[in-house]
Amino acid sequence: MLDIIKKASLSAVGSTNPMAVLYGTVTSVHPLEVNVDQRFSLTEDFLVIGESMTEYKLNIGGAEYYIRRGLETGDTVLLIRYQGGQTYLVLDRLVKSS
Repeated sequence: MLDIIKKASLSAVGSTNPMAVLYGTVTSVHPLEVNVDQRFSLTEDFLVIGESMTEYKLNIGGAEYYIRRGLETGDTVLLIRYQGGQTYLVLDRLVKSS
């Protein structure tokens, strides 16, 4: 009986599309578009961008200093798909180690 309950609960969770971690490549910045695993593309309507992925610069004494750069075409990003699969969080930009 316990095994039947376990199987039923696992089946219910699996059918709701729990969150998933995916990789994507930025193919366009304006408007934002990310290609996921070379399978499908997401437009900005489906993407949530964290503040750390946006451009931030300061103007000090007439000089402009970049604190962080925004997303650029060709960037590889780490995505988290929310449960249900309609919204994706751009969690971070991935860099290649040397």
